[in-house]
Amino acid sequence: MGKDPQITAQKELDKAELHYHAAQYKKAGKYFVSAGDQFFKLNEYKIARECFSFAAKSFDYLNSNYLAMEAMRNAGDSSLFINDFSNSNKFYKQALKFVPSLRRDNDYYYILFSSLSFLCLFLEGKQAQGLTFLKEIRKNVDNNYFKESPLIALVKDLLISIRDKNDQYLKKIEKEFGQYDFSEGEKKLLKIDLALAKVLNSLKTKLILDRDQYTTRDIINLTINLDTSPIIDVSKYSFYNYEFKKLTISNIVTSFSDNITAQKKPVLPLTLKPGEKCDFKFALKPHFQVEKPFIGPIILTCEFNDNLIVYYEGPEIILPNIISPPPSLDISMENLRPPLIGQTFPLEFLIENKSEGDALELELNIEFPNELKVMRGTTKKQIYSLSSNDTISWELSLRPSEAGDYTIKMDLKFKDPDQNQIEETKNFPFSIKL
Repeated sequence: MGKDPQITAQKELDKAELHYHAAQYKKAGKYFVSAGDQFFKLNEYKIARECFSFAAKSFDYLNSNYLAMEAMRNAGDSSLFINDFSNSNKFYKQALKFVPSLRRDNDYYYILFSSLSFLCLFLEGKQAQGLTFLKEIRKNVDNNYFKESPLIALVKDLLISIRDKNDQYLKKIEKEFGQYDFSEGEKKLLKIDLALAKVLNSLKTKLILDRDQYTTRDIINLTINLDTSPIIDVSKYSFYNYEFKKLTISNIVTSFSDNITAQKKPVLPLTLKPGEKCDFKFALKPHFQVEKPFIGPIILTCEFNDNLIVYYEGPEIILPNIISPPPSLDISMENLRPPLIGQTFPLEFLIENKSEGDALELELNIEFPNELKVMRGTTKKQIYSLSSNDTISWELSLRPSEAGDYTIKMDLKFKDPDQNQIEETKNFPFSIKL
């Protein structure tokens, strides 16, 4: 019978730990690498990662920079196989600290590990951070070498693809896939990046309003429609070899013009299966008019399979038609002295514009019953404009001829700021006692 590979790997690890604690770092590094390789073949990636990490520390004690760097790279690759992209990024960055001490190929390794770091950060929605790190590393690399590097071209193509939502750049990366000097784990990483970029380019959102026109008194009901059907096709693409099992929307950021605020937002997070559609409902309040009100674009925080985070930017912008509400007038009537039969008394009407729009070309006409005779003043009045929050009073003198319950009627016409004609009739009860 052959030796149990699990037992063999554990024996190598035991030897490595024994030599490490004895400060015999050359032997410790050798056995840690051997144990890491064997655990890696057994798909025990977490243990393999720890073995390679301690191998790097052992070689670091010996100033064996190349061996320490390669061990760190293997630790990062091990993390990739358990989808621990954050730790992979840490290991790749730690590998970079050994590059300045290498005797040759410094430019190559600077770009290799900074590019791998970018690909890890891409899966965490941190492309900007990854790009900043690449720019910092560029200071250490020959300018022509940097410009001509296939990995730098890869990063550029990936960023342009998601910026322009153009899959041609992804196809270019696929075509050039063989020229990237990647391990199997690193190839797996790149394929997940491509799959995620393809999803970002394929997702569809639509902004929908419930009406064509609103006033500043209304509520704007906004629906954001999300269609996840394209994710199914990406999962089926054999080259990526990656399945998106679920999508969680954890946040939605929507841009508005200054006059609009959100009064109600959808309850999040919400988890969807690929292929499902969802409507996210917002209640928006316009507070005042601006020249060009707008809603959008939107940014969805998306988490796939609990470990991939991206920010989907929906480019659509809609322009709601927001107008001032039509002006409305409040009219009240008051006796300035108690009315007595056969005696003249003053009656006042108060007209108030408490709305947001001006009332233009205002025409007022009052009809009194025959038992109320107008002694002074006119029953018709024209006003050029009654501005928002303005008030006017109108006083007449009347003489009642007999007791009774009567109705005073006022007809009014005016135009709103958009020259729409508005007509109203107000009735005021009026009583004269004996």
